[in-house]
Amino acid sequence: MNETGQRMLDGNKPPDARQIAAWLGPVSYKCWKNILQFIGTNYPGVFAPDSLRSQFGGKKHGWGLRFKKSKSFCTLIPERNRLRIQIVFGGEEREKVKAILPELVSHAREDYVAATTYHDGKWLGLVVDSDEVLADVKRLLTVKRKPKRA
Repeated sequence: MNETGQRMLDGNKPPDARQIAAWLGPVSYKCWKNILQFIGTNYPGVFAPDSLRSQFGGKKHGWGLRFKKSKSFCTLIPERNRLRIQIVFGGEEREKVKAILPELVSHAREDYVAATTYHDGKWLGLVVDSDEVLADVKRLLTVKRKPKRA
């Protein structure tokens, strides 16, 4: 099955960088690396090796790379030929997102509005499919957690 959006569901062992690159495809893998670089540059020392880990969400959700300190920051989810990012926004964070919402590209804005709000926050799952959405992801991450000053 080579269907776009299919998750990495083999729970036997975490995928390595080569497998993730092949699964995502060149365009999405470039976005994956860009987000990793953004997080490494703007949040140095925040995510210790044990809080940055591949996690297997089961046969329904597959593998993801989760960034977490005291609370969840984001999860990168490799899907076949595309990248999805999951960010959970708490109450104060949602107010900040509301302020920048009109400035986001249409599908990022629509996905945010349509995202379900649970007791622990609003769960945004966003497909990173363009440079504009990549820029929005970076902006949303800075709303989620203020970048660390060097």
